[in-house]
Amino acid sequence: MKRIVLTGGGTAGHVMPNLALIPELQRLGWEIHYIGSREGIEKELLSGTGLPYHTIATGKLRRYLSLKNLTDPFRVLGGLYQSFLLLKKIRPRIVFAKGGFVSVPVVIAAWLNKIPVILHESDITPGLANRICSPFAGLVCVSFPEAKEYFPAGKTVLTGNPIRKFLLSGSRAKGLALCGFSPNRPVLLVIGGSLGAARINTLVRAILPQLNDFQVIHVCGRGHLDPALAKAEGYRQFEFIGPELPHILAAADLCVSRAGANFLFELLALKKPALLIPLPKTASRGDQILNARSFAAQGFSMVLPEEEATEETLLERIHLLSQNRQEFVEKMENYATKDAHAAVVKLITAKADPRARVTRGPR
Repeated sequence: MKRIVLTGGGTAGHVMPNLALIPELQRLGWEIHYIGSREGIEKELLSGTGLPYHTIATGKLRRYLSLKNLTDPFRVLGGLYQSFLLLKKIRPRIVFAKGGFVSVPVVIAAWLNKIPVILHESDITPGLANRICSPFAGLVCVSFPEAKEYFPAGKTVLTGNPIRKFLLSGSRAKGLALCGFSPNRPVLLVIGGSLGAARINTLVRAILPQLNDFQVIHVCGRGHLDPALAKAEGYRQFEFIGPELPHILAAADLCVSRAGANFLFELLALKKPALLIPLPKTASRGDQILNARSFAAQGFSMVLPEEEATEETLLERIHLLSQNRQEFVEKMENYATKDAHAAVVKLITAKADPRARVTRGPR
């Protein structure tokens, strides 16, 4: 039986590439199990797939003072024990781990059970979980060339980032109809991630009168709708976009967004120029800043650091991006996009072969 365990969670970014791989793995006859946390976002995102979902205890490894630092190590040990027993029961050929702290006990348990492990890192710099997991993995897949320096050369492969293929099937006409927009004016999509972005929301709404050249689709996050703008002309706000996302993306000419790796590679595949406002270091480990710089250096996007974002600078950069839109599109079209789905699935198939050598332990 071709059986695989996927794991990863804590944020949507640690789940989306797994979701992107599921249809292809199912097409090839893999039986898929998912190991996640009881209350993490991964459980919600996997709820519609019909896959067996197994929960384990998990704890966060914090690098700051917290009372939970006293209890979470025991939760991690509990998760390791649960993962060990689960993997003994499921008996997968391989584990594919996407990061987040839920993946740490699963990866270590897989090594203890002598089950091959493949990690995937979406960002340029690895998170703490993937740094912990790396010695226990046989292969590490990375999305950015710059990420290879953070992992052992002998087992690191540049695959790109698997994206959800259904996003490529959107209809511009359907997207415009969903918003009640005209095909005769450009569309600016503003999206701050799965939870929205308060700073971006505030700035965009403040400059709406000056954005009258555009029709604006604003994905602002749950609980962040502005009732006063419900009937504003040329402006459509959503808390969250689900199945309609391919059509919304197809309708967009430009995008203002954060710089999470998954969404960047989706924009690249769709050839959508973007103004990136990455999460600052005060709110993250700085991974989005590096992701944004890499895309800007390749000519795919522009960057506006959040600490420099004002009504004036945001408006100026949006107009500059619009004026030079075609140059960004051409850069994206000339990029040799990797088929990350094919690359990752090929590695999974090869590493899961019982004749393949399995990494026996940390180096």
